[in-house]
Amino acid sequence: MRSPIPGLGRVMVLLAATLASASLAIPEGWGEEGVQYGQVGTDVTLSCASARAGSPVQWRRAGAAMLPEGSAVWQGALVLPHTSLANAGTYSCHGEDGGLLHAVSLRLGYLPGVPFVSCRASDYENFSCSWTSSVETFLPTRYITTYRKKSLTGEEKRRNKNGHMGPCLQDPSRPGTCTVHGSEFWSSYRLNITEVNPLGSSFRLLDVTMQAIIKPDPPEGLVVEPIPLAPRRLHVSWKYPSSWPKEPHFQLRFRLQYRPVIHRSWSVVETVNLSEVITDAFTGLEHVVQVSAKDFLDAGNWSEWSAEARATPVRDLATTVREETTTDTSLESLGDEPSQAPNPEPINHSDPLEKMAVLVSLGIFAFFVLAAVFIITILIWLRVRKHGKDKTKPHNFLVAATHLKALPSESGC
Repeated sequence: MRSPIPGLGRVMVLLAATLASASLAIPEGWGEEGVQYGQVGTDVTLSCASARAGSPVQWRRAGAAMLPEGSAVWQGALVLPHTSLANAGTYSCHGEDGGLLHAVSLRLGYLPGVPFVSCRASDYENFSCSWTSSVETFLPTRYITTYRKKSLTGEEKRRNKNGHMGPCLQDPSRPGTCTVHGSEFWSSYRLNITEVNPLGSSFRLLDVTMQAIIKPDPPEGLVVEPIPLAPRRLHVSWKYPSSWPKEPHFQLRFRLQYRPVIHRSWSVVETVNLSEVITDAFTGLEHVVQVSAKDFLDAGNWSEWSAEARATPVRDLATTVREETTTDTSLESLGDEPSQAPNPEPINHSDPLEKMAVLVSLGIFAFFVLAAVFIITILIWLRVRKHGKDKTKPHNFLVAATHLKALPSESGC
């Protein structure tokens, strides 16, 4: 039979679920016996449990000479109007003879707020959620954490018409977190994190997609080593994080960052391997290296950077020999008189590659100079030639004119 009002059935189901959650969210036994909880800003009534009806009762507050302002005794009960946190404390009621009848410890606070929740998957089989309270309640607080799988297969729907539900398991050693084990990488889940205190409860629903929250742990076992006879190279290797099972369909890719310790800017390289060779390290300078990981198919986020590892590339053999020679010469000359005359032989500290680069630069420069001289010479020659032609043309014209004038006219014939 269908509901006459569209959506009414869903509203009733949601309301029933909320009430059921609220009823489960207020467990008994919030503290030791004799404790009463109240909400800040409301009127709180403390009853004298052992007092006889109609008998006069006197109330006292431990550590105070008088009761809070505005308080009143009505039918043996103490009424505290518009309570504040300052009204918390231990109250006691006494009979006519001053004997103690009853004592109660009053704790005041606030209703729970909607908690802040975030989830993360460090592998493709489990994910964890963490939360923080949005309100400081000043009261003892508990959390009820459950999940429901949103996308169900036909078989799952036949087995469980209400959907696949279960607890998000809390670990006492990690307060404020819970874990869903045996999750599926391509599935979506709805988390319910309910915050409960003696005054009531509040909950947060969070939809989770595994591909969006995947974030591996940092790679482990990072090792950086200099390469013999390679003064600008470092060999870097690492391992998969132990929390990430290495399976054929769920590989990781990596991002490597490195820099000399005296520099601030990083160089970054991406790779799918578990090792990499840095080819542009600075000879003789200590380098710091870190690595992070991400799902091979680019799902989710990069991991945090791993712990640092450091190494120094080996020195160039020729440079080392020159330094040793210079050191030995300096040690031998310590006993001699210091000479003020300059050394006529220049010291060559250049690298063979630098020499080659200088020669190539000089060759290129000489080529351009010769080309420029050749072009200028051609331009000058063309201009001189053109100028010579211009001078020849008027001369020939005058010769022709003189020749015509010398010819006999027709009238003279």
